[in-house]
Amino acid sequence: MRTKSVVLYEFGQPVKVEELELASPAHDEALVRVMNAGVCHSDLHVRNGLFPMKLPRVLGHEGAGIVEEVGAGVKSIKPGDHVMLLWITACNKCYYCATGRPALCEEHAKNARMGSMPDGTYRFFAGDRPINQNAFNGCMSQFTVMKEGALLPISKDIPMPIAAIVDCAVMTGVGAVIKTAQVQEGSTVAIFGMGGVGLSGVMGARLANAYKIIGIDVKADKLEMARKAGATDVVNAAEVDPVQAIKDLTGGRGVDSAFEMIGNAKVVEQAFEATARGGQTVIVGAASNEARISLPPRIFQLQERVVRGSLYGSAQLWSDIPRLLNLYRDGRLPLDMLITRHYQIDDVNEAFRALEAGEVAARCVLDMHPN
Repeated sequence: MRTKSVVLYEFGQPVKVEELELASPAHDEALVRVMNAGVCHSDLHVRNGLFPMKLPRVLGHEGAGIVEEVGAGVKSIKPGDHVMLLWITACNKCYYCATGRPALCEEHAKNARMGSMPDGTYRFFAGDRPINQNAFNGCMSQFTVMKEGALLPISKDIPMPIAAIVDCAVMTGVGAVIKTAQVQEGSTVAIFGMGGVGLSGVMGARLANAYKIIGIDVKADKLEMARKAGATDVVNAAEVDPVQAIKDLTGGRGVDSAFEMIGNAKVVEQAFEATARGGQTVIVGAASNEARISLPPRIFQLQERVVRGSLYGSAQLWSDIPRLLNLYRDGRLPLDMLITRHYQIDDVNEAFRALEAGEVAARCVLDMHPN
């Protein structure tokens, strides 16, 4: 079949929206009509070459859609089901999957940058030329083929744009706070970066009943959204030293948990400096492979501080994501506020431009089948 897709042919250049051939689903695979795809900084990083991968490539990793067809052996989904398109395909067999950490799946980590399906075959083609598929996903396409294990069934009452951003931004932000850091009730939290992931982190800290939730950014509109999401305090890092401001808000001590949600090495260092004795700094943002941080090792020993990473919110995806959707349904996660712009698939380059320019207050999504 033919499908309109967003294809990256050259790093640092605009993507192309063109029709590709899409093969039928093989064993344990399904064809999905993608309804919405989130436009994430990770997609922008791929476009700009910060994450070197094989090209050409169908972009997209954060999406939701409807099952159109299933291949042989598929049991958990059927045509007509609404699904979330996960960007980690857990093998459920390796050491990390077996010990409850599917976000660290060894098989996915080994194969994700290949661009093919895990068995080395391809589903997208331009004529006879195979086109790589981002994260076994490629949801910036009106249709895609994915492994059954990466398609999470969801209730049909969940709006597709919401399901799309829960797939990455929300699970990453909320999970970093609740799952990775295990923020405790009454503790203090600072979150650097009030984009879609950072605002989700604020919501997660509110769910955890943190006493003080400090949102840090350089844009006033994002700080206003942080207050609406549940921040008790905000700091404009373009106007004041954010480390000193955080210490002033915490009696000079610093916060129990600081989160870097941007992917900026300097901001990681600021988050560390704003962390109290015995506290933790959590790196959530996706920095370039060449980025480096400089931290004084003596402080780790003297103050028992911890620096840790968080991937996909340390989630057990098939149980944690449905819980987040239930919280949204019950009004405890105000996720509608996170979607601040919609674009049609043909306008994807404008979406990337606005994201790179900092004009997107939280998250924008592509409407893959506009009316």
